[in-house]
Amino acid sequence: MSVYHSCIGVNSPLHAYSSGDIIIGGLFPIHSKTNHTNLPGPISCDNYEFNVFLHTQVMIYAIREVNQRKPRVLPNFTIGYDIYDTCGDVDIAIRAALQLLKNQSDPQSCLVPENNTSAFSEPQTKVVIGERYSEVSTAVARILALSSVAQISHASTSEVLSKKYKFPSFLRTVPSDAHQTEGIVELVKEFNWKTVAIVGSDDEYGKYGSDRLEDHFTNANVCIEFMTILPGDFNQNSSLLPKLVEKINDSSAEAIILFTKDTYVRIIMKEAIKAKLNRTWIASDSWSTSSKISSLKDFGSAGQVFGFIFKRKEVPGFKDYVTSVFNGTTNSFIKHHLTRYKPCLNQSEENEEKNCSRTNTQQCLHPSCLATHLDQDESYSIYLAVQVIVEGLRRLLKCSNQQCERGPRFTALELLMEIQKVNFIVNTTHIFFSDTGDPSLGYDIVHWNMSNSTQVLQIETIGEYWPNGRIKVAEYLRSSMKNVTVTAYNCSKTCKPGQEMKIQRRKCCYDCVKCTTGEYSPGNGMECKRCGVEKYSIEGQRDECLNKTDEYLSWSDHFSIILNFFGIIGIIATIGFTVLFAIYSTTPIVKAVGGYLCFLELLSLLASFSVSFSFIGRPTKVSCLLGMPFFFIAFSVCISCILANLLQILVGFNFHLKLGSWIKKLNRPLAVVTIVSGVQLALSVSWLIKSPPAPKEQPLDVIILHQCEIKTRGFILAMIAYQALLGFICFLFAFKGKQLPDLYKNAALISVSMLLFLIIWAIFTPLYLTLTGKYKPAIESAAILISSYSILGFHLAPKCYIMVFRKELNDENAITEHIRKHYEQKGVAVVRS
Repeated sequence: MSVYHSCIGVNSPLHAYSSGDIIIGGLFPIHSKTNHTNLPGPISCDNYEFNVFLHTQVMIYAIREVNQRKPRVLPNFTIGYDIYDTCGDVDIAIRAALQLLKNQSDPQSCLVPENNTSAFSEPQTKVVIGERYSEVSTAVARILALSSVAQISHASTSEVLSKKYKFPSFLRTVPSDAHQTEGIVELVKEFNWKTVAIVGSDDEYGKYGSDRLEDHFTNANVCIEFMTILPGDFNQNSSLLPKLVEKINDSSAEAIILFTKDTYVRIIMKEAIKAKLNRTWIASDSWSTSSKISSLKDFGSAGQVFGFIFKRKEVPGFKDYVTSVFNGTTNSFIKHHLTRYKPCLNQSEENEEKNCSRTNTQQCLHPSCLATHLDQDESYSIYLAVQVIVEGLRRLLKCSNQQCERGPRFTALELLMEIQKVNFIVNTTHIFFSDTGDPSLGYDIVHWNMSNSTQVLQIETIGEYWPNGRIKVAEYLRSSMKNVTVTAYNCSKTCKPGQEMKIQRRKCCYDCVKCTTGEYSPGNGMECKRCGVEKYSIEGQRDECLNKTDEYLSWSDHFSIILNFFGIIGIIATIGFTVLFAIYSTTPIVKAVGGYLCFLELLSLLASFSVSFSFIGRPTKVSCLLGMPFFFIAFSVCISCILANLLQILVGFNFHLKLGSWIKKLNRPLAVVTIVSGVQLALSVSWLIKSPPAPKEQPLDVIILHQCEIKTRGFILAMIAYQALLGFICFLFAFKGKQLPDLYKNAALISVSMLLFLIIWAIFTPLYLTLTGKYKPAIESAAILISSYSILGFHLAPKCYIMVFRKELNDENAITEHIRKHYEQKGVAVVRS
């Protein structure tokens, strides 16, 4: 054993040390007050916390129980402890944390030699339990992170400690305030309260908790009548307390939430009892089971309290240990305790009961009375912390019941990583840590019940709250509390139909506000309710919901009728052209268009005209699949036929030996059509497999828009780009072929049709990507029709005209004569030049 020493620089004897192969550090505020000032000098601690003394004994008991357990959890290893009193002070806690980071085995040595600027060496203490207050834990966590020493707090709940980029080695065996604040809001909603007041404090715990409560209540449409943040010198500034009590007294809030440390709450409650405020209070976990506050005389005149505490369980075997704590077991904390409370031995049962009911100013305390002061929340959290550490050590050292594979030489970082991965059950409590170092534990909801018959205050569990948002409250209490209302500032009793009784944040009074679009209210003070995605409400008639209209490009729409007309004309014309080409299939003009390729070209145009109808009517899965993907496949076949025809023309009239041999290799019509259209087919199939277009309902203000949703724009943009590339290549070949002796002007007509095709899709693409509404499918259909008509009208229609009205040109002699005249004129021009 040893006592607090001069390395810390604090005049306090409270330091307990027990040697072992592995040392667990401890930081506890056994005193809650110091004479800390801005002036230099020694710091002394005051205001002995009896409950925290018991917390240190829980840690010591849990370590002792592990060392003596049969079979051994850690064979051949013993666990020691090194526990310091932080007095609830940040400076003292930091000095204690630095002392825990020492690497010498002598507990009396100081941490860092003078003028040593090197990095911290591996500390003897591998893990630390504590601190209690979030403000102190925040400072300590930064120090311990320097050596990757795991810190497991049993009571620090501030949400900021979950930020791993700031506190990488911090964990805790209690839930984060993020869940507690959500639970408080759910409790308020459960009791149907509409107005609250919040009192926080200017520290890590109170400030973050109050801010989070404000956000949650605003989102839940619960009015915050006022929010007060107590300064750090609240317990010394006598002028602040009367103003706060007066503010609470004048408030119409249905619940007062005190989210601050217990020392501040005790000051407030003393004054609340004097003023007989008789309010409903909601306690945060810092004071919801505080015996210092609940034992205040005439507490019932202050009102009733609902509180949130960590899941309550009894530390197994600890009561028996405490009862016999003065019979053989000793440590420096117990010695200090005995200087304040002499054991009252050999007393009658009546005197024993009397001593157990005394406050901390009593002169003696019977050993059996210690058990009556035990709490089941923080005590069990400390016990859990020890069990977590032991499980981490067991995993790290690879221990069985007989031996451990590893020795005691390991780093604090190794232990931290193993503790972060623990996942096991301790006395029916399933404990594991999230990525933020928080456990998956919930809260018990307690009620301070003042019995009318005995006038004894009892703290009873009346419900529970879990991090997943589930809350459960005793049925009798839920029914009674929902009937409690505050009528002050109730500006409006009822509202007209189509209005909602809303809370004005400034005064927390009620006012009637019109429901917005998409909401309705039957009136009589009912709140506005959402109509749902398929319904809406209209201005001046917010008392009911109307069905939204389904909107899509219907068959009866004027645009649909026009598009259908041109689509049908295109199909009839294509069939007529096919018949003509079949009749004159052996004539030169059909051969000039590509021979058998022209029939494949006509078939692809027929498919393109037919696809235009899929964009009209209510979208279905089939129509969405047949729309753009099928058109791109069909039209790529059409363009590939034209490209093969142009290559035939260039080969037929090109007499340049080198260039001619190169072009002749490309003159494979069937191969050209297969390869060129095959690329587009591959893109379309990939699109349909990976992210096919599908019908989608898009609810808007008063309509539900039905359209085919293009989930991935990359595919359609790639297909448009490829189609444009084919059109541009055809245009280049056709433009070059204009100089050839082509009687039927194939090259010139193809140039015009390809140019029109490129212009149409250059206009269509940005429109397609930006346009919304029911006429978007009409734009798609129009683009397809114009593209199809550009081929039909400029490439094929002139050939049909020659077949019917200029039959004299559909002759081989006419072609031969045209070629002869072309080269004669070309030769004359060369001679003249």
